[in-house]
Amino acid sequence: MKEYDVVIVGGGSAGLAAAIEIYKNGIDNILLIVRDQELGGILLQCIHNGFGLKVFKEELTGPEYAERFVDQLKEINIDLRLESVVTAIHPDKRIEYVNSKEGFVTVKAKAIVLTMGCYERNSGAISIPGNRPAGVLTAGTAQKYLNIDGYLVGKRVFILGSGDIGLIMARRMTLEGAKVLGVAEILPFSGGLKRNIVQCLEDYDIPLYLSHTITEIIGDNNLQKIKVSKVDNFKVIPGTEMEFEIDTLLLSIGLIPENEISERAGIILDPKTRGPIVDETYQTNIEGIFACGNVLHVHDLVDFVTEESRRAGKNVAKYVKNQEVNKNEITHLKSNKGISYIVPQTIHFDNLEEKTEFFLRVTSEFKNVELVIKGDQEEIRRIKKRHMAPAEMEKVILTKASLKAYKIISIEVA
Repeated sequence: MKEYDVVIVGGGSAGLAAAIEIYKNGIDNILLIVRDQELGGILLQCIHNGFGLKVFKEELTGPEYAERFVDQLKEINIDLRLESVVTAIHPDKRIEYVNSKEGFVTVKAKAIVLTMGCYERNSGAISIPGNRPAGVLTAGTAQKYLNIDGYLVGKRVFILGSGDIGLIMARRMTLEGAKVLGVAEILPFSGGLKRNIVQCLEDYDIPLYLSHTITEIIGDNNLQKIKVSKVDNFKVIPGTEMEFEIDTLLLSIGLIPENEISERAGIILDPKTRGPIVDETYQTNIEGIFACGNVLHVHDLVDFVTEESRRAGKNVAKYVKNQEVNKNEITHLKSNKGISYIVPQTIHFDNLEEKTEFFLRVTSEFKNVELVIKGDQEEIRRIKKRHMAPAEMEKVILTKASLKAYKIISIEVA
């Protein structure tokens, strides 16, 4: 059985950034396992720009952003397995994977980094009355068909859900000659970034129907029509029904971190993020297994994924070199009023750097409010916020001195 210092599962933006950072920090016995034919993950099908503004200080397309990291990876000497699927991870840090060349392989690692990304919710995740004809697919699948394979999936399109991929596909389909009749969002606010609402919908006069959902899908073999109704607190309002003749329905109803093998390994998941519970080093409840990127929690921007994965990479290198300090005292992060989740979920005070970053999402839209941070009910800090929305991840930076040795750090909206 071959042994590595670090095995990384996933070759998208998180896996690439973590691998390079681990190598830069003195660890070169690394294996990167990737299930796709190429490195880059979902970035390869995101041909729109908007990537890299924070990391590279310039605007790049998804493939251009990925290429920057792929080029760096080619300059370092690590083992790479493409078209390889990890079938199991064990608490003793054995990894089993399979591919067509090697067959079934087991390797051992001192540390494992989970960077498998996330997947889209599909039609099976929601209950829409009516038939199940051809023409209903996720926005990400449509993006791959159009941008990678060169197929226009439909000519008259409607989109359910206002996630960023759906918004971007509304613009992309329009530019390719399709007619996008509208976007329906069951919530009273959009699930996408404000800039995407403006650039992808408003600039192309595509209607956004907030507090609306699809109440019926009509069609035998092929999609013919849908019915859309207004909702109040998720309940359909009678008499508000609208009918649209379409041939394609794209679903942009959320992303879920891909953690099936994580759960089987015994890693504890946060019910809110659907990703692993981690500490300040991005280590899970199983010693030596780390997680970062969209497998941990769904990010707004790939730049945030890169920054997080670089931090995780530094901590992985420290772990392998036995440079961590005492981690006995645990402080738990608690989401109070208006906060959906906080990452990391736990911290070890003695192991903190001078400043620590916490990432969170709010439960609904807020304007002119404050984030209140408390330690064991003692107020630490207040941060004024003009606007917050669930689609936009918030970052809070706290000093080690301000955190003291509290048992519970809570954050709430006031």
